[in-house]
Amino acid sequence: MEKGTLVEFRVQGDRRLGIVERPDGKTRWFVVDERGQSHSLAPRQITYTITGQTYKPSEIASFLEQVNPYLDPSSLEVAWEILVEDGETITPELMANLLFSESAAPHCYAAYCLLSDDKLYFKQKGDAYEPRTAAQVAERKHQMEVEALKAKGQQEFLTRVEQALKGEAVEWQRHDRQRLEGLEKYAALLADTVRTGVNYDSLARAYPPSAPVLETMTMLGRPTTPQGAFQLLVDLGCWSPYENLFLRRSSIPIQFPNKVLEVAQQRLDFPPIDSDTNRLDLTHLKVYTIDDETTTEIDDGLSWEILPDGRERLWVHIADPTRWLVPEDELDLEARKRGSTVYLPTGMIPMFPEVLATGPMSLIQGRVCCALSFGIILGTTGGVEDYSIHTSSIKPTYRLTYEDVDEMLQLRVQAEPEIAAIASWAQKRKTWRYAQGAISITMPEAMIKVKGDEINIDILDDSPSRQVVAEMMIVAGEVAARYGKAHNIPLPFRGQPQPELPPEEELLLLPAGFVRACAMRRCMPKSEMSITPLRHAGLGLDTYTQATSPIRRYSDLLTHFQLKAHLRGEVLPFSADQLKEVMMNVTSITQEVTMVERQTNRYYALEYLRRHPEETWDVTVLMWLREDSNLALILIEDLGLQLPMVFKRSVNLGEQIVVKVSHADPQKDMIQFQEIIYQEAQTAAN
Repeated sequence: MEKGTLVEFRVQGDRRLGIVERPDGKTRWFVVDERGQSHSLAPRQITYTITGQTYKPSEIASFLEQVNPYLDPSSLEVAWEILVEDGETITPELMANLLFSESAAPHCYAAYCLLSDDKLYFKQKGDAYEPRTAAQVAERKHQMEVEALKAKGQQEFLTRVEQALKGEAVEWQRHDRQRLEGLEKYAALLADTVRTGVNYDSLARAYPPSAPVLETMTMLGRPTTPQGAFQLLVDLGCWSPYENLFLRRSSIPIQFPNKVLEVAQQRLDFPPIDSDTNRLDLTHLKVYTIDDETTTEIDDGLSWEILPDGRERLWVHIADPTRWLVPEDELDLEARKRGSTVYLPTGMIPMFPEVLATGPMSLIQGRVCCALSFGIILGTTGGVEDYSIHTSSIKPTYRLTYEDVDEMLQLRVQAEPEIAAIASWAQKRKTWRYAQGAISITMPEAMIKVKGDEINIDILDDSPSRQVVAEMMIVAGEVAARYGKAHNIPLPFRGQPQPELPPEEELLLLPAGFVRACAMRRCMPKSEMSITPLRHAGLGLDTYTQATSPIRRYSDLLTHFQLKAHLRGEVLPFSADQLKEVMMNVTSITQEVTMVERQTNRYYALEYLRRHPEETWDVTVLMWLREDSNLALILIEDLGLQLPMVFKRSVNLGEQIVVKVSHADPQKDMIQFQEIIYQEAQTAAN
């Protein structure tokens, strides 16, 4: 090339003009740009050569001023319309003549700039450019519109994000929700650090983010890790800092589909015809429902009466949700998918839509309600002497809390002799079960409630009223199972194998109370389910099923479907094989529910302890988890919490010590305690 030739080259993708100064070796050239900077270029790095005259570096700016007026991209559309029909290629020089009717160096370079920047009408073919077909241009226009819309959407999303980060109210759009749902899914992976024990870094490597999540996190300058996604959602106000990741990682549905809600409302507005036309009218009985004050799904009530022959009959009335649905309809299938109501410290996730569960399905005081009633006559020692099962109509008389009933029993309220009679039979019943081999293991149980940012932990009191209700529910379960066994009805029978408890002399060596109960609990085998009757060793019953919570447990609902069909003389809705298949699916779901409930309770227990770092706690050493590592299970007696602790000295089972929390990280499921020596405990107390 001649010295003084004007050429174009690129620096990091940007156009740059320079003047050829001299050769650099055999194949390269030194080129000086308008800033006076020298560049050594190979021929392939030179993208365009302006021929016809020579220039000086000081003339580059003037040359560009001559080019700029012609850089109108819209002018290419006119040229394309002229050239597309023949499809012939065109050089920048010819394009300059076509567009500007001139072919001087500035015009040719302007034409070259337009063609090389164009992504719509022309494509490069050697040193020339070929017009794209009309179809190709239409497709490219569509792609560019889509990209423009995407870019606009990204910018609008960023604007809303900035508003949310400032704490302003934001109305997220549909496309925003897709982005946020991707972030939620990715952030929920943090639950796996608890489930698998994998640390954050390993988790981020094992689960790289999806393309949309990566794009969003990069766009917002956030670390592309599950922890980064979690923090972003918290900062945006989409999640609480205590978001239940266990629930989000599970397959448990939180909301009801609109279709299910519509069906529920239809059933409420237009009640279906009752299949049980011969319900036993028990509205004359005094019916007591006994629950916690906050309970909204009321599914059991109790009655007592004296028969003409002088015998006493107990009635256990159970809510009849199958009055409002049939097997395999939308409500039934949704309940089956959920398996049970989920009880979390933050509230419950019901098995049925609330409009039905807390309305016509529940046993509401003062209303005539449909029920499945178990009439039970017990022998003098507490065994079932006679029973009957009826679809019924009842009218609950009183809605009582456990505290109400405890007070009535303590004060021996004369106006309600039924309560005392039911309690007396419950005690006989309990004595009878223990005579049949029932095993009682009493350990404190924490009841954790979260309201807003406040966490409260109370010990669930095993009060006389709770024992009364428990015994009545157990006897109803025994009666339902006995009926199923007598009539060869496939039911979700529950059983528990006989445990192999430690020898009595071995148990006596352990401290009495919690330590001994904990040792016995370790020996208790898991309960089992079967479509045929099983012995339940823990309850001391030869046959048993659960039938008393059909609004809250799907297995109980199955029992109702089967029993009610048999009482009507109809074909059972579920054959043995069908029932077995449904039970397998439901059992899998309820195991997941139980796991989520357990993990959530533990999370809030650790969060509660994290918030009380200066509090000292009286604990009992319950059992060894790894004695060689001094890792034991301790019981915080005031809270009913059982947690691991590593000791720095030798301790004995049953030993009572004082500890405080040294470190707690609920999200990582970590808790560490330190022992407070007696003198320090006294100082802290004073």
